[in-house]
Amino acid sequence: MNGLASSISIFAERAFWRAAGARLIPGNSARILKDAAENYPAWLEAIESARHTIHFECYIIHEDEQGRVFADALARKARDGVRVRLIYDWMGAFNSTSNKFWRRLREAGIDARCFNPPRFDSPFGWLGRDHRKMLVTDGRAGFVSGLCVGLMWVGDPRAGIEPWRDTGIEIRGPAVAELERAFAQMWAACGPPVPVEEFLDSMSPMPPLTKDGDVALRIVASMPNLAGIYRLDQIIAATARETLWLTDAYFAGTTPYVQALSAASRDGVDVRLLVPQASDIPVMRALSRTGYRPLLESGVRVYEWNGPMIHAKTAVADGRWARIGSTNLNPVSWVNNWELDVVIEDSRIGEEMEQMFLDDLENATEMVLTVERRLAPASKPERRPRPHRLRASVGGGSSSRAAVGAIQIGRTVGAVIINRRPLGPAEARIMGSVGLLLLAASVIAVLWPRVVSLPLAVVGVWVAISAFIRAFHLRREGKREERRYNQ
Repeated sequence: MNGLASSISIFAERAFWRAAGARLIPGNSARILKDAAENYPAWLEAIESARHTIHFECYIIHEDEQGRVFADALARKARDGVRVRLIYDWMGAFNSTSNKFWRRLREAGIDARCFNPPRFDSPFGWLGRDHRKMLVTDGRAGFVSGLCVGLMWVGDPRAGIEPWRDTGIEIRGPAVAELERAFAQMWAACGPPVPVEEFLDSMSPMPPLTKDGDVALRIVASMPNLAGIYRLDQIIAATARETLWLTDAYFAGTTPYVQALSAASRDGVDVRLLVPQASDIPVMRALSRTGYRPLLESGVRVYEWNGPMIHAKTAVADGRWARIGSTNLNPVSWVNNWELDVVIEDSRIGEEMEQMFLDDLENATEMVLTVERRLAPASKPERRPRPHRLRASVGGGSSSRAAVGAIQIGRTVGAVIINRRPLGPAEARIMGSVGLLLLAASVIAVLWPRVVSLPLAVVGVWVAISAFIRAFHLRREGKREERRYNQ
């Protein structure tokens, strides 16, 4: 029996490695950080104690009071001689941070790079975003989270505004080298790479920690079209035996993933999904609710957060497997973006994540299907018995979000056109709005055809020119390789 269990364990490890493209790294210490109240002070403390390098990659840094706190901290270290490298996303910075803000940072000595701004030779290339949120100091302390930098994560107690709910993790140990590798990859995508000698120094293996250094984890640095986390999420949904509890900010699960969750629930797994009730993109609530029905019908329990916004992207299965990072449960995060997640295989971390999830349910409302098969909140959610492992005392704007909405609308409209799946009452508003928009567009196309044809012609010419430019560069690179080969 022990031999069989060992074989199954080896098989599972190989499946996880192949799916995520990330090896399991033992000998780390890990600390869960809840909300900005724990994340921001830990980040600032690490920045203040840095002596050699600070590598900070953040999708959005808002030009507000909180953004200035981090800007000042980074500027002080740069003036002290610490090499500070900062990556921000072009779309994330759009309408969130001014050029003046970045100019001040660069004048202070910070090497700040913008990821993937629009280019003439790539009309739609800007749709791929760097959605990662990570910080590494001196190659020794690493942080990964769902948090960006902004006042919404802090809230305003004086005005009675609650902070956004979010989760991060602090890592120390050999896995930090993988965070440095992920940062160096993105840094090279924005300009000249990190110097080889510095990169090799940061990649030098760290000895496993002796105190609380028994955590095994994976650093999953996702890239467009690779879908490593998506494959891993599918495997976890297929292999979970007792519980699978998910928290997500912008849920729009694909049909295969929804089916995986439904199958797990029908097989007796306690599957729960916690999503926002109020979102920073108001239409997201209606769009997310369109996906509730198949989950609820299969026994998956869906909860909506009662606070202003829950922005965490986390999962915990069977009290021993957990994920924390930037990837949302939607096709844009899984397939389109550069994302960064930490996948932990540790019972202590798993129990802590379960405890956090149950605490969050105390501020959430369970959604149910009524006798008339309509979606409605439950007056008082019924709780299943908690697993024995738990303690007895347990009782900003983004293109990705807009893309998620577009995908969900497209799926709903597609269901009508090809009649592949039944639609629920929650999708009535979407279908009515889409119908009005299509009718208006059709009337405009008939009465004023140039209003439609001219923009399409402009886009067509732009794409054609960019294709010629790309073909020219590829042909030139081919000739260079041919010359090198002939030499």
